[in-house]
Amino acid sequence: MSETGFCATGSPAVEAKHALSGFLSDFKIFQGKIQQKLQEQEEKLTMLDRKTISGRPALSRTADFDAPHQKAFAAYLRSGDDGGLRDLPAETKGMSAAVAGDGGYLVDPQTAETIKGVLRSSASIRSIAQVVTVEASSYDVLVDHSDIGSGWASETAQQVETDTPQIERVTIPLHELSAMPKASQRLLDDSAFDIEGWLAARIADKFVRAEAAAFLHGDGVDKPRGLLNHPHVPEHEWKWGKLGYIATGTDGDFDETAPADAILDLVYALAAEYRAGATFVMNSKTAGAVRKMKDADGRFLWSDGLAAGEPARLMGYPVLIAEDMPDIAPGAVAIGFGDFSAGYTVAERPDLRLLRDPFSAKPHVLFYATKRVGGDVSDFAAIKLLKFSVA
Repeated sequence: MSETGFCATGSPAVEAKHALSGFLSDFKIFQGKIQQKLQEQEEKLTMLDRKTISGRPALSRTADFDAPHQKAFAAYLRSGDDGGLRDLPAETKGMSAAVAGDGGYLVDPQTAETIKGVLRSSASIRSIAQVVTVEASSYDVLVDHSDIGSGWASETAQQVETDTPQIERVTIPLHELSAMPKASQRLLDDSAFDIEGWLAARIADKFVRAEAAAFLHGDGVDKPRGLLNHPHVPEHEWKWGKLGYIATGTDGDFDETAPADAILDLVYALAAEYRAGATFVMNSKTAGAVRKMKDADGRFLWSDGLAAGEPARLMGYPVLIAEDMPDIAPGAVAIGFGDFSAGYTVAERPDLRLLRDPFSAKPHVLFYATKRVGGDVSDFAAIKLLKFSVA
């Protein structure tokens, strides 16, 4: 150190100062590298988080992560606090379980895409009847049920006038089948599945079942006239405008000694020209009783279809299981047999109309569906019935 008290160049103090300056410079470089590494790591974590979020299933088609029920659900997952769920509006909780702790909003991401429904039979004589499409309000069937006269002529004898066939007209009016269910707009907006498609399918299914019942039991007033609504008389008294029946010989059951005889009599009560295209019609309970029957040689009269989708057969004729047919009971007409393509005609407009009305019942949306269809017996000789009675 000099006499003035200042450090000379190359003194220990100057060297220490230079060393400290170099250390601070190196530390700043190191700090910068650390910050860069942290920033890169943060970016990687952010990208990973985005990928995770994008891969999660949405709670519904229209939901987003700012929705109130989403925030409440997230809070419940993180802290077990279900207060947010309890505070949601009543209408928001209406379509879910009552409390989140009991699984209320936990079920929302796993909502089924379809609604399971009770299976109902929709088998109808439409499948074996004559079906025509019309644009008018009714359909006329012209039936020639009489015969033309004839006779043998000789060379010199005078010709005698013969009978002329009589043509009868059967008019089948079309009736309107309708349904008008409703659903709230909020349910349509927020639902996790296609509510409108589900309603449309349910309407179509209901129409099919309503038709099936009307084609058998309808009274003809604002609906088709059913097959069984027409008068039926013993086969030996049959005439046009009525359906002939064969009696089983026992009230409410088949005859104990020869139960299969009534089935045989029913088949051969139908004229040969109709038997070629004939079908049995009965419900499941009746089929359960009939399929146990055997002929005199011990062979079953009933045989199941040999291929998938092929109907069972009774005495070689196909069987249509229509649940709207009556059960076996005293005086019941529980089995039909005939050529239904000749005997029963279904007339209908070609389309089912579905109108969506969001204005008439706010905040609900009405779905007004209509279909026009009619039906009636067109040939009374083509169908015979089996009546569970003494005579």
